Amino acid sequence: MQRRYFLMASAVAAAHRLPAMNSPNDTVRVAVLGVNGRGRDHIAGFQKLKNVEVAVLCDPDRNVAASRAAQFEKTYGRPVRTESDLRRVFDDRSIDAVSIATPNHWHALATIWACQAGKDVYVEKPGSHNVFEGRKMVEAAAKYNRIVQHGVQLRSSPAVQEAVAKLREGVIGKVYMARAIIYRWRPSIGKKGFEPVPPYLDYNLWLGPAAERPFSRRWVHYNWHWHWDFGNGEIGNQGVHETDMCLWGLGVGLPRFITASGGKFLFDDDKETPEILTASFLYPEQNKYIEVEVRHWCTNEENGVSVGNIFYGSEGYLVIKGYNRYEVYFGAKRQPGPSRSEDGDHYANFIQAVRSRNPKDLNAPIETGHLSSALAHLGNIAYRLGRRLEFDPAQEKFVGDEEANRMLRRDYRKPFVVPEKV
Repeated sequence: MQRRYFLMASAVAAAHRLPAMNSPNDTVRVAVLGVNGRGRDHIAGFQKLKNVEVAVLCDPDRNVAASRAAQFEKTYGRPVRTESDLRRVFDDRSIDAVSIATPNHWHALATIWACQAGKDVYVEKPGSHNVFEGRKMVEAAAKYNRIVQHGVQLRSSPAVQEAVAKLREGVIGKVYMARAIIYRWRPSIGKKGFEPVPPYLDYNLWLGPAAERPFSRRWVHYNWHWHWDFGNGEIGNQGVHETDMCLWGLGVGLPRFITASGGKFLFDDDKETPEILTASFLYPEQNKYIEVEVRHWCTNEENGVSVGNIFYGSEGYLVIKGYNRYEVYFGAKRQPGPSRSEDGDHYANFIQAVRSRNPKDLNAPIETGHLSSALAHLGNIAYRLGRRLEFDPAQEKFVGDEEANRMLRRDYRKPFVVPEKV
């Protein structure tokens, strides 16, 4: 199957094609990869759209796939096919697009393989597990002319789009700083040892690009977020919505200098990632600054925000609350200014671009996904190394720091290798 897959990918690469839908009314057939967590929202989000069919549910945990398929049939009145191996989905020429809600360590390789197989891609945040992968995803989307959307839904909110337009217009004067606020209630995950692999789980596939290790419920399923080999901590989980908003609102890319501090202060458990993290990103050429704050457990809100962003300007500040609301406050007395709340449909935006075959129709193209994910990765690297880092945004490398540069990528377990050349 692996050989067949790569032969198919080579054929697609040689054709270098950008197939169009036969007509605006053609049904777009979507496969959802990873259906334990966010995948449930992907199923509902795509299935509700006109002329869109969720055709396959794929998960290496056969119990999860079967449970989700039963729920699907009960909700929508028809059965849905299940697969355990995502490569079989890529082999299926009847599938137009894949929606990736796997653990983070699978996002990049699944996206690249999908592009090579001629599929369009909706990929959850963070787009990548490391900086190297993000650049390879951008290259794959360009080489194979695929539509690749990053799953940060605030980009499709008309209210948040209006907020960014107002920042550009100078509603709060000169904007010099953005803060990302990620205060989420995250309990202890306890301590769990190793055990035999459950018979319903293809653990080799679940591990994918990650190093081989015995099975443990400390990471299967949701708690993989808190282990470096699979997840990226809270800054790389919820935080990528907010790092994306910071970059979008300030109109900047990757920074020149990064510092970070934090740690584990409350729970004695199996988490590797920090409960508290403050990361700072400096842009001396643009004279701008980003601060990202992660706090687990009990904490306050700031300006009514527990998850969101604050932009600071010479005349006031603008608050982004969640995914769909902004508020403006002026001067020392914080006089209320413009505000708006309105949801968007990020899945519908993706399908619109799939139909038009124009990546410019995407609200969150993979290029922005690479940058917002990379910002989180850079913060994690600075935290793990415990020192101020200098970064070259053009080369996407640290300056004079080989130890830090080694952390821009990972060692891959064959055959699950993100290639140097996509």
